[in-house]
Amino acid sequence: MNRLAKVFAAALAAVALAGSAQAYEAFKGPLGLLHKAPGTFDGYTLIAPQRANITYLIDMDGNVVHEWKSDYGCFYAELMPNGNLIRHSTLPGVQPGFGGQAGLFEEFDWDGKKVWEYKSYIPNEEVSHHTFEVMPNGNLLILVWKKHSYEDALAKGLKPDAPGRYLFKEGFKQGKQTIEGIWPDVIREIEHGTGKIVWEWDVWDHIGTGADQIDINKFVPNLNRIWAGPDWTHFNGVAYNPETNEIAITSRNLAEVYIIDYKSDGGIKYRWGNPANYGKGKAPAGYGDDGDQKLFGPHAPDWTAEGTISIMDNGHTRPSGNYTRAVELDPKKNAVVWQWKASDVNTRDWNYYSATQSGAQKLPNGNWLITATLAGGHTIEVLPDKRIVWEFINPMGRDNKVYAASNAYGDVRQLSVHKALRYAKDDPRFKGKDMSVKHPLMPAGTPDWRKLLEVNNVPASFNPEKK
Repeated sequence: MNRLAKVFAAALAAVALAGSAQAYEAFKGPLGLLHKAPGTFDGYTLIAPQRANITYLIDMDGNVVHEWKSDYGCFYAELMPNGNLIRHSTLPGVQPGFGGQAGLFEEFDWDGKKVWEYKSYIPNEEVSHHTFEVMPNGNLLILVWKKHSYEDALAKGLKPDAPGRYLFKEGFKQGKQTIEGIWPDVIREIEHGTGKIVWEWDVWDHIGTGADQIDINKFVPNLNRIWAGPDWTHFNGVAYNPETNEIAITSRNLAEVYIIDYKSDGGIKYRWGNPANYGKGKAPAGYGDDGDQKLFGPHAPDWTAEGTISIMDNGHTRPSGNYTRAVELDPKKNAVVWQWKASDVNTRDWNYYSATQSGAQKLPNGNWLITATLAGGHTIEVLPDKRIVWEFINPMGRDNKVYAASNAYGDVRQLSVHKALRYAKDDPRFKGKDMSVKHPLMPAGTPDWRKLLEVNNVPASFNPEKK
């Protein structure tokens, strides 16, 4: 029997459960902090509920120590080196609706005052999307979809009649909107405080069939029609390594991670995940056959202190089965040197799965903070030996209300968090700041789920005391 089913069978049945008992993600259950064990990396966790107006900083016990409010919903947020919050906010009606579109960067000081904003949306021309990187000089490295015409795509070598390819001269119909042309990605550095563009790398300038180029006729089969059409490259995460002057990017739709030179207009230096894209490997070939493809819908690259790259391998359309894993890739070894998936803690791999978004952060003590976005921002902290020592399910809804259980709100996917971030307790960002508990995160009267789990001898997700 699933751990949560045991809790509610043995305890007070404080909320009604419904659905499958195979995975937390498949049914309704308690929210908030569910588990805390010895071995955590002590600090504060930034939780930015998507489409909500409030961003939270919580302590290790799930209490709110600080929060920021905006007039807009959020896609993703992180802290600046001075402790200010920078968030990628979603402008109302921003198009095209590929998923991840946002269009506005906002910076708030510790007191909640907006001190800067940058609008990165030109209707029917370009829009910023997904995550960003705060660079050492304070500038922002962002991702932008930029429109090119159907005729321009043909001139670049597009074969519109390729099997499974959906790009139409008359435009692509998505609901009530018509998306014209093709929208490949631009990586852009904008100057903090002014929004001036100081550097960019444009996919459009690197189209070709070589190993250092991106083939306009390549895409992962079995994807949504829009992803095999105007939303072709769908970059979704960008990270800068100041030690090597390199940038890492993930492409969901091409199932790869790329490394390029910063301040260079050169091509791709390194790529990993789907060698069939450039004729160096076998593509998947039906049920159960992954071919040589290693990544399936990857997200959220980040450089570690060791020079490796953390990647969330979502696993969407993986022929051998849909499951999500956190991966640590060493480009020098061209190999995965660490990974975590649900079967590492004695459960089935599909018990931890998010088809889109999600992220993994390697913490200074070697632990990992892993977030499954569409499972209610299901965030776990994992030891290097794979055991889970901290677990949190986001209770903050898109309506800015806090819920005790997901059945009180609806689909747990409505509680999504792109990627939670942990900051050390002694981080300079918090120097001189009031870090006391401001209020409990959960509503009054919410059961202490941790105590219920302990009383009923039910371990946290995936039985973390076992390897």
